Amino acid sequence: MEKDDSITKNNLEQEVSLIKQRNQRVETDKAWETSWTRKICIVLITYFVVVFYSFIISKFSNIWLSSLVPVFGFILSTLSLKFVRKIWEKNKNN
Repeated sequence: MEKDDSITKNNLEQEVSLIKQRNQRVETDKAWETSWTRKICIVLITYFVVVFYSFIISKFSNIWLSSLVPVFGFILSTLSLKFVRKIWEKNKNN
């Protein structure tokens, strides 16, 4: 009977440890989503994409091409923000 109790205790300790790790990840994700670093990066990347794209399509007056601007800005900001987030997490933990 003691062996079953120790197995249960070990399982519970592992479960608690996993829950604590998950909670830490969730807290970090939430802090990142609301951080000014993230917001400023999205604004800057989107702005530069719009400027660059405007130069490219300035010779065309096609609404379909113009509508791609926010899409490209969003895609580039989400792809590049992984790198920025790693730097942000290092600085946040220090």
